[in-house]
Amino acid sequence: AMPKSIRMLLVANRSEIAIRIMRGATELGVATVAVYAEEDKYGLHRFKADESYLIGEGMGPVAAYLSIEEVIRVALAAGVDAIHPGYGFLSENADFAEACAAAGLIFIGPPPGVMRALGNKVSARNLAEAAGVQVMPATIPLPEDPAEIARLAKAVGLPVMPKASWGGGGRGMRVI
Repeated sequence: AMPKSIRMLLVANRSEIAIRIMRGATELGVATVAVYAEEDKYGLHRFKADESYLIGEGMGPVAAYLSIEEVIRVALAAGVDAIHPGYGFLSENADFAEACAAAGLIFIGPPPGVMRALGNKVSARNLAEAAGVQVMPATIPLPEDPAEIARLAKAVGLPVMPKASWGGGGRGMRVI
């Protein structure tokens, strides 16, 4: 089935990223809705949108933009067709993508199953291997036993570099 057309888009983000998304939507003839935390009431993204709504009253700025319930509440009240999460905040939240679908809204981003499969480095690697993509040599997720860890490291080939399964932005990675 063809997806319904998007007449109005809620941008679930703030500042420069929200402005860029709104610019693109406007070029496509799509009306835009901004959300803003109390602390961003004078934020430029609010005034670049066709409509803007306060979210997360009393929550603080980060919690407001991370509130799935608040974003969906505004989206339904404003009558939007779709939500673009931008990056950061709710953009990699599979529960948010599912909440959009449950509310009858188009989520502009990957399906929840893809987010879950690729958000975890172990399942993303397994998916790549199953698809025949060449990957760097690596171990299974490390066990507790130091002797077994040493055996796995030698099997891969030294030096090695540990990587957090659920990300971390590269923090903690060291050549061993």
